[in-house]
Amino acid sequence: MDEYRKQKKPLAPLQAKRKAENYCAYQERSQQEVRNKLYEWGLHQEDVENIIVQLIEDNFLNEERFAKAYALGKFRMKGWGKIKIKHHLKAKNVSEPLIRIALKEINEEEYYKKIEETIEKRIKKPISSIYFNEKSKLHTYLRSKGFESYIINDIINLK
Repeated sequence: MDEYRKQKKPLAPLQAKRKAENYCAYQERSQQEVRNKLYEWGLHQEDVENIIVQLIEDNFLNEERFAKAYALGKFRMKGWGKIKIKHHLKAKNVSEPLIRIALKEINEEEYYKKIEETIEKRIKKPISSIYFNEKSKLHTYLRSKGFESYIINDIINLK
């Protein structure tokens, strides 16, 4: 099966552009995701960059729109914190200013509420009744979800 895929003919630039438009219309994509897909389809660098420019001009590709949608989606659906979202956006080659703009889309009240909901799901009892090592494990878990230590400490120590 893999040998068959390797022997496939590369797409013509016009075909690739149409296919990339459908790829971008299905869900928001980063420029890097589209670029990788175009290379996967057998296009050369010049064709890839021309198609990327055309997709941006036709508003199929918008890095800011992608960053905002990604940040809000991962926060609301997966319960990720800002640190984890930031790292994943960096991995998709999104620029630092756009990452900051995307993270500002997350409402602070909603952010604190999400942390509290995550804690409630995790321990199923009041924080005041858990021991130090349980608090430590809870802190580690919340850090793995991408939440900031100082916010976790504030919430854990207030309750």
